[in-house]
Amino acid sequence: MLYLIPSPIGNLADITFRAVDVLKKVDLILAEDTRTSAVLLKHYDINRPLSSYHQHNEHKIVVHLADQLAAGKTIALLTDAGTPGISDPAYLLVRECIKNNILVECLPGATAFVPALVNSGLPLDSFCFEGFLPLKKGRQTFLKKMAIEDRTMVFYESPMRLVKTLNNFIEYFGAERQCCVSRELTKKFEENKRGTLEEVYNHFNAKAVKGEIVIVVQGKK
Repeated sequence: MLYLIPSPIGNLADITFRAVDVLKKVDLILAEDTRTSAVLLKHYDINRPLSSYHQHNEHKIVVHLADQLAAGKTIALLTDAGTPGISDPAYLLVRECIKNNILVECLPGATAFVPALVNSGLPLDSFCFEGFLPLKKGRQTFLKKMAIEDRTMVFYESPMRLVKTLNNFIEYFGAERQCCVSRELTKKFEENKRGTLEEVYNHFNAKAVKGEIVIVVQGKK
């Protein structure tokens, strides 16, 4: 059995009782960053073997892990924050497990875009999650496509690129499009800045930006 375990996106209390129970019983825990996951595991007194699984090694070890699972091992996959597979590694291992008839179970839990979307004040009846924008190649084409999207749009972004991305949105979507930027969700200094793209851009352009970022943007009317 492979378990996909959502990990807290900030506040360590945001993990389910069931997730802790599973983590205490598995044969092996795979972590995107073992140092980050070690903090969570120590907090809940979880002492299981820990190994790295991230975008730089997943292609090399996915078959080996599937072989261990097929041999009877129970493995849990953690990412640094949020649900495995949502802008984080998981897809390749899940696909390999399904191909080999290995049971896969994803526990419900933390995902950053859900609270950001819900507290944005923008329509929730239909939305699209786009993850991180292309950095260079294909960025212009992507933004042109998103400019005519009529559903509420959700993006992840790094603090270093937030201001540039908001400026790109103004250029392609228009300065008056409504948006909400959520930063440091569930943490002490959580911030949800709502307004037009121009207002939100001016707010973050005037300060140093830290923390994980979710941007929610109104669809084209």
